[in-house]
Order: sequence, then C-alpha cells, then structure tokens
Amino acid sequence: MTKGAKIAIGGVVAGLFLWWLTNFWIAALVIFGVPAAAYLILDPAQRRRLRRVGRKELGS
Repeated sequence: MTKGAKIAIGGVVAGLFLWWLTNFWIAALVIFGVPAAAYLILDPAQRRRLRRVGRKELGS
C-alpha cells in the first residue's frame, strides 16, 4: 500500500470517528479545512512544486 493510500485511509477513519463524536458539519470542517489551510500557508513556489509533482505522479 502506498504512503498516500495510508494517509487517505487514516483521514477517512478520523472523519468517521469525528462524525460519530460530534456532528457531520464539524467533521466536514476538519476533514476539508485542515488540508485547505495547509495548502494556503504554502508560499507560491511551494504550491507550484506541489502541483507539478502531483501531475507527474498522475502520469500527465
């Protein structure tokens, strides 16, 4: 299993656990808000590099 798949499965498990503990909207805010905030704090050069690496992994 790849590192990305392990992270994705962990995110799903954490989201389901949060949903069970709280309600859907709080879990959705954490699941989507944390990665969005992490992306937004990158500087423009890091964002370009991240997009470039992501496209290479997809085979484009």
